Amino acid sequence: MRNLKLFSLAALAVVLLASCSSVRVVSDYDKKADFQTYKSYAFYKTGIDKAQISDLDKKRILRAIENEMDSRGFVKSQNPDVLVSIFTKERERVDVYNNNFGWGWGWGGFYNPWVWGPGWGWGWNNQPNVSTRTEGSLYIDVIDAKKKELVWQGRGVGTLNNTKNIEKKEERIREFVSHILKEYPPMPTTAVASN
Repeated sequence: MRNLKLFSLAALAVVLLASCSSVRVVSDYDKKADFQTYKSYAFYKTGIDKAQISDLDKKRILRAIENEMDSRGFVKSQNPDVLVSIFTKERERVDVYNNNFGWGWGWGGFYNPWVWGPGWGWGWNNQPNVSTRTEGSLYIDVIDAKKKELVWQGRGVGTLNNTKNIEKKEERIREFVSHILKEYPPMPTTAVASN
C-alpha cells in the first residue's frame, strides 16, 4: 500500500513537470483575408524593435520564425505579401497549493505523526505550498503588407526557463514559435451542407 502511494505521488510529479513545459496557444484571424494569396514575407522592423526583450532573444525568435516559415514554403522577400512582427509580455505567476497531507521535518514520530517529538513523518499540513515562476507570452503578428492590416495573430503562453544554458534557451524559443505557427495559416472553413 505504501509503495502504491509513493508510485502515485511520483507519477503525479512527472505529470506536473511535463505540463509545466507545455506552451498554450491561441490564435485569431480576419475571416475576410485570403491566406491562399500570401506566399512571401518580411519582418516588420518597426514592430520588432518595440519588443521588450534582449536583442539576442529577438534574433533567436526571428531565426525560429524564419525556419518555420521556410519549412512551410513561404519565401522571404523585399516585396512581401505579409509582414511578420512580434511582441512579448512577461509576468510572475504565483501558485498556491493547499494540500493538507504531506511529509517533512517537524514534530511527530516516524510511525505516528500525532505523537509530539522531533522526527520525519507523514501527517496533516495546514501550511499552503507557494511557488513562483515566470510566465511569458510571445505574440506573432501577420500583417497584410498592401493594406497594412493585421490579418492573423498567434499567442503562445508558457513558463520561461530562466536558464544560463544557451542551447536550452534556444530550444525553448523554437518550441514556442513552432507551437504558435502550427496555427498559421488558418485552415479555410468549409460550409457543411445540411440534409
